[in-house]
Amino acid sequence: MVIDLRRLYDNVGEKLEIDHSVDEKRLSEVKGYSFSVPFTVKGAAVNRAGIVMMDYTAEFTLNACCDRCLTEFDRDYSFDFEHILVRELSNSDDGDEYIITEHDKLDMDELVITDCLLQLPTKTLCKEDCLGLCPMCGTDLNNNECNCKG
Repeated sequence: MVIDLRRLYDNVGEKLEIDHSVDEKRLSEVKGYSFSVPFTVKGAAVNRAGIVMMDYTAEFTLNACCDRCLTEFDRDYSFDFEHILVRELSNSDDGDEYIITEHDKLDMDELVITDCLLQLPTKTLCKEDCLGLCPMCGTDLNNNECNCKG
């Protein structure tokens, strides 16, 4: 979903409500991750004294495979995000603090997917105390014991 922000930028006090589901096609383009639908986004963008602030919450279910035992599982996530939106930067050193919207347009799906991927853990486990697989015989140590000498 592409949002036109021109009216928001031009009118102090203007508010834009965000209630959106990320398109299933866009989610399928994300390499290395699988998500259950819906992937919902709720929030608002507000022009306060000429500064456009956007706050939103993204909720989704990640279909994952445990990095230790290879068991497939689903995990629900909910992340809150805040951004300052600008038309352009006057100082190139501030690029990491702001979202630049070319032609007053914001690709909300792209922003949400990027924000959420950066919040996901680097190691995905089915449970915090996952024992993994035996390196000798491959037995899932969460469900069975093995007699290997390791």
